[in-house]
Amino acid sequence: MAGTVRTFDHRDADTAALVAAKAGRRVSVCLPARDEAATVGRIVATVVRELTEAGGGAALVDEVLVVDDRSRDATGRVARAAGAHVVRTPPGHAGKGGAMRVGLQETDGDLVAFIDADIEGFEAHFVTGLLLPLLVHDDVALVKGFYERPLDGRPGEGGRVTELVARPVLDLLFPGLRDVRQPLAGETAAPRAVLDKVELADGYGVEIGILIDVADRFGAASVAQVDLGTRVHRNRPLRELRPQAADVLRAALERAGVIDHPGRGSRR
Repeated sequence: MAGTVRTFDHRDADTAALVAAKAGRRVSVCLPARDEAATVGRIVATVVRELTEAGGGAALVDEVLVVDDRSRDATGRVARAAGAHVVRTPPGHAGKGGAMRVGLQETDGDLVAFIDADIEGFEAHFVTGLLLPLLVHDDVALVKGFYERPLDGRPGEGGRVTELVARPVLDLLFPGLRDVRQPLAGETAAPRAVLDKVELADGYGVEIGILIDVADRFGAASVAQVDLGTRVHRNRPLRELRPQAADVLRAALERAGVIDHPGRGSRR
């Protein structure tokens, strides 16, 4: 898994140049969402208005899909009103990973960018930044976003599961990925041909699972990361982070062969 993770900056993404680099490929933006009515509308509206030809913007994004993961609020209605195609997760698809699987099934893009639906102050560079490495470099198989994550207004204090679980696990078990700054970033993009070859794990283990699987199959040098600036979102209380941390740890340990992986067994 040796290799160097390449780093890009969203400020280098020129939208007109990215449109030219599409070369006939279709781009889908997918937002897995559960109870995000407060923020999903602005995100969808921004992408539609600035990055879709149908919305009067650049012809960069061809479809915007919101996967409503059994929301109890008006997430689906708000997203639809803002211009997204909306589907709901059917039974048997668990958590964020399940919603992402549904999104992949329901979109037809050659390149798929996943964006979290809880971002406050969202701007279009979250999408253009993710697409930059994919459209400019044919050997990039996965793009992860990274950003400054304040916690209650304190810079550098967000991303607690990332710093306490995900990055230490990568340091110890997958050192070729130790330079990935935000392995759990919901802002992720990849060619469909790559996503079809890796597992989208259930729950919150999906992000680190994709990262490890892509590096294992295509090499760590195929992974890129993009500085997306600052990301403000709904921070979860500590009591809600334990299940997330458990999902992340389980996905990593399964891929390291430390614990059994359902359907594969242990690789020890």
